Amino acid sequence: MRIHAIFHGRVQGVGFRYSAKQKAVELDIRGWVKNNEDGTVELEAEGSETNLQRFINALENGMNPFIKVTHIDQKTYENEAGYSKFSVR
Repeated sequence: MRIHAIFHGRVQGVGFRYSAKQKAVELDIRGWVKNNEDGTVELEAEGSETNLQRFINALENGMNPFIKVTHIDQKTYENEAGYSKFSVR
């Protein structure tokens, strides 16, 4: 299973991408995360459905007190892209 998501809120300059990578490694999630010019953070992640849900829930609730997610645009896909690791772009 694969998820593509864009996170809105206070998500840049607060450790969001590195928190995402840390959680991804913990949950065996593969893919990538990057900052967008409009202040959002975009990610694509794949793994088991259970672990992907845990991953998105953790990111949505803020991995540290500085992160404040206000909205997530998310699409789910059945197929995987074949990522071998989780990277910060």
